[in-house]
Amino acid sequence: METAAPRPSSSSFIDPPTLMRIRSLQLRARIVVQGFLSGLHRSPHHGFSVEFSEYRQYSPGDDPRYLDWRLYARSDRYFIKRFQEETNLRCHLLVDLSRSMGYGSIAYTKVEYARTVAATLAYFLSTQRDAVGLVTFDQRIADFVPPRYRPGHLHRLMVCLERAVAGTSTDLSTPLEQVAATVRKRGMIVLISDLLAPVDSLRKQLGYLRSQGHEVVIMRVLDPAEIDFGFDKAATFVDIETGRDLYVDPAAARAQYVQNFARHAAEIEQLCRELGIAVHQLPTSQPLELTLFDFLRSRMHGGRQSVRATNRATASSNAAGRAG
Repeated sequence: METAAPRPSSSSFIDPPTLMRIRSLQLRARIVVQGFLSGLHRSPHHGFSVEFSEYRQYSPGDDPRYLDWRLYARSDRYFIKRFQEETNLRCHLLVDLSRSMGYGSIAYTKVEYARTVAATLAYFLSTQRDAVGLVTFDQRIADFVPPRYRPGHLHRLMVCLERAVAGTSTDLSTPLEQVAATVRKRGMIVLISDLLAPVDSLRKQLGYLRSQGHEVVIMRVLDPAEIDFGFDKAATFVDIETGRDLYVDPAAARAQYVQNFARHAAEIEQLCRELGIAVHQLPTSQPLELTLFDFLRSRMHGGRQSVRATNRATASSNAAGRAG
C-alpha cells in the first residue's frame, strides 16, 4: 500500500500577516517557493520531493539547456533535470474576484490571499518550465492570459494579479461557463475561490470542465471567521447580495450558521469526489507553503482516477444540459 507524504509542520513557515506586508507579489511568491523547496531538500521524505522532477547523469545527445549548473558547481559532475512527463504541464489559474472575496476579518482580505496563492503557484510552475495562464473574473472574465513558458510571461501574470481587486458580483456560473468555452486544450485548471455559490450551479460548470478532460484542482479560500463564526458580540452585518444591513446576535445565529456552513462544505466535497476533483480548504491564516504542498500532492495523485471521473463528469454534464 502506498503511503501519502505527511503534511509538514507549519512552525518553520513564514506567517501570512508578515508575508502580506511585502508589497511585491512576485517577491512574496519567490520567498514562499524558495523556502518550500529548501524545506523539501532537508526533508527525510525524499520520495515526495522527487515526484515532480528528478535528476540523472548527463549523456551525450541530451539537451544542454536542462543541465543543472548549480548541482555541477557542488558535485563537479553533469546532471540533467528529468521531468515526470514528456510534455510540460499546461495550467490555467482561475482567480475569483467576486464580491464575497473582498471579505476579511483579519489584516487582509480573501482576495489578497487568493492573489498570493495564484502568484505562488505561477512562480513555482515557472521554475518547473510549465506553461502557466491566468483568468481573473467576477461576474465576467476580467483578464485572460493564455498559458506560456517564455521570458517575461511570469512578469505579465504578476502585473495582472497586482491590479486584481474584488468585484461587484457573486455569480460564478457565467464566468465559469465562459472559461469552459474558452479553454479548449486539455490541461490543469486551478480554481481559487471561496465557492460561496449554490452547489447545483457549480455541479454543471465544474462537470463541464471535467468532461472536456481537464484536471481540476480547487483551492477554497475562506476567512477564519467564516469557518468558525468567531463573533461574540451583536453587530450589524452587510448582506453581500443585497447590500442591506442586518443586525445579528451571534449567540442566537451561531448554531444555524455552523450547521448550514458544514452542510454546504459537505455538498461541495461530495460533488468533487463524484467528479474526480481535488479540493483543499485554505483558511487565510494558513501559511502558503502548506498550500503549495497540497497542490503538489494533488499533482502526484491527480491522474489515478482521471478516466473514470471524466466519464462520470461527461454523463453528469450531458444530463445537466438536457435538464436545462
